[in-house]
Amino acid sequence: MSAATATITDLKGDGRIPLRGHLRHTGALIRRNLLWIRQDPESMFDAVLFPVVFTLLFVYVFGGSIGQSLGGGQEAYVQYVVPGLMAMMGMNMAQGVGTGFNQDFNTGVMDRFRSLPIGRGSVLFAKIAVELARMLFATVVLMIVGVLVGFDITNWAGLLASVGLSAVFGTALMWIFLTLGVVMKNAQSVQAMGFLVLMPLQFGSSIFAPTASMPGWLQNFTDYNPLSSLADAARGLMVGGPAAHDVWVTLGWSVALTAVMAPVAIHKFRTKA
Repeated sequence: MSAATATITDLKGDGRIPLRGHLRHTGALIRRNLLWIRQDPESMFDAVLFPVVFTLLFVYVFGGSIGQSLGGGQEAYVQYVVPGLMAMMGMNMAQGVGTGFNQDFNTGVMDRFRSLPIGRGSVLFAKIAVELARMLFATVVLMIVGVLVGFDITNWAGLLASVGLSAVFGTALMWIFLTLGVVMKNAQSVQAMGFLVLMPLQFGSSIFAPTASMPGWLQNFTDYNPLSSLADAARGLMVGGPAAHDVWVTLGWSVALTAVMAPVAIHKFRTKA
């Protein structure tokens, strides 16, 4: 059922949409977005190529030297970097939801949605749900490549907990990029802004290398970088080591970002001229 058809029976007498109506609209829009991916399979290239390229690049280019600092070689670095790359997947996929949202505005798709009597939040929730599915697919690809290059999965419960934590944090980031998708003029601007934000956060963290050898000022930055907390939490859960503090810090960041940015994204979407 399309979102337009669903609204015929979902509106109350006073024009408000009940929870059941919101869920029906969200489901219809998720189906629409999945059908679009089916018609345009190239839109999945980033979900496939990002984990493959980053894993092979860092393992075989930096694995030997950084692995020695970890007390081993390339094998030790694989155990270190794969959980970190899982933390990075959520951020890279979050950027994609912003550019796709902006393209929908520029092609007139969002004008049609906003002209229908459907819940405005349904459009955003559907985008996030589909992007979460893409992120989980990218994570599966990452783990397959990681196992092929030597990653040893010894704690399946920790792996699933890490995936869930990355999904929660990735969802929080998506609200930021949805906001950018509304306020920026074109998809290129969203990508450029995302690049300026992503690069310092990714490389100024513990995703790719330990932070002990970094300058003091940079270590202070990495200590408060939520990506470091997520990477260290995933590492502790999957490989072993302390994880509770980093898990709670990551959850705290996720709740704070969602609480601040979700209302902003919905408001900007409703009021965009």
